[in-house]
Amino acid sequence: MTKKFVFKILIAGNGGAGKTTLLRRFVDGVFNESTIETVGVDFFIKEIKFDDLGANCSLQLWDLGGQERFRHLLENFVMGARAALLLFDLTRMPLINEILAWVNLVRMHDMNLPIILVGTKSDLEDLIAVDDKIALNIKQTFHMVDYIKTSSKSGKNVDIAFKSIIEFLMTQSKY
Repeated sequence: MTKKFVFKILIAGNGGAGKTTLLRRFVDGVFNESTIETVGVDFFIKEIKFDDLGANCSLQLWDLGGQERFRHLLENFVMGARAALLLFDLTRMPLINEILAWVNLVRMHDMNLPIILVGTKSDLEDLIAVDDKIALNIKQTFHMVDYIKTSSKSGKNVDIAFKSIIEFLMTQSKY
């Protein structure tokens, strides 16, 4: 008998971090450099089968607009989330107060909400401003599940980031 899981996963981070391009790569398998900023929230669905585990997962992926002026709209959309991916652009040093604001927002209704820290744009090797030590320090400071570097352009580690959080959630669901 196949087990069915439904997970609401938040995709959060500052504007320009690459949330929508990461989701388009994961959901549609395409990279589009010219995405427009998300106003408020966008919504994606992805079905994943784990044949070896006899499980199907339905992912409800909530793309939270990253612009500061939309933050007040987001509080209503985080309720019921099972996990979050918190994205930051590896070519720009994240400010700790911005990370804290996102962590507080996604954990508003669940202080133990699992979060994976996702460094984006890893393909821009000559422009990388954040080394692994800094990112791992952020991960530890905010008790995040994992840290993964991705590239929506090349597709590197995009599936791994999502599969990592799904497997974590399935384990927590006493699969």
